[in-house]
Amino acid sequence: MNTVLTVEDLGISFGSNHVLKCLNYEVYENEVLGVIGPNGAGKTVMLDILTGILKPTKGRIIFQGEDITNKTITKRCKNGFGRTFQVPRSFEKMTVLENVMVGGVYGDRLHERDAQKKAVEVLEMIGLAEKKDIFAGKLSLLDRKRLEIGRALASNPKVLMFDEVAGGLTESEIAKILEIVRMIKKQGISIVWIEHVLHTMLEGTDRVMCLAEGRDVICGCPVDVMRSKEVSDVYLGAEEE
Repeated sequence: MNTVLTVEDLGISFGSNHVLKCLNYEVYENEVLGVIGPNGAGKTVMLDILTGILKPTKGRIIFQGEDITNKTITKRCKNGFGRTFQVPRSFEKMTVLENVMVGGVYGDRLHERDAQKKAVEVLEMIGLAEKKDIFAGKLSLLDRKRLEIGRALASNPKVLMFDEVAGGLTESEIAKILEIVRMIKKQGISIVWIEHVLHTMLEGTDRVMCLAEGRDVICGCPVDVMRSKEVSDVYLGAEEE
């Protein structure tokens, strides 16, 4: 299995606060890697480092064999990084179609006509084709989440990073997100998926990694990780001797 992304000894500190101490893991081609952990474990900070929003204190990020640790957000996007945010960041006074076109124009450097064609294809995939002319500010939470995914997809990513795309959704809405994830995987795109809705990690991922106290505690088969003592200790607290 080919490796698309490698994280080596990654850490970041804000003064005396060591948010991430030492992360080491790989993401493979056409893989969904789930990331779980308690609040404050550094999951979103990790995504901010991967996408270039934050600069690590130590460590390296290798993407398709190239060290991108010091590359800008723009270069990472153009090289194949896509990202969603926990709170959707759609352009509310633009239509759904226009929002997705932004990803194609600025992320994949497409001309407007090609970006529109790409956007129509993406909207079909994520279930928003019939709402393409609606202003983003009028969408439901589910549709905002889908639009967030769509805009990232339009940038033609090799790796997509999801920050709690299932958060706040109902069971039936989460099922729609899982279906989108399955369709994305069929296209050969890798996904790093942070989530607190734990059953999505069982149903929608190939491996799960647990973060705690700034470290990767365990990584492996979703069922094995969820049943592990390490995850039990992280979420419930280690039993006293």
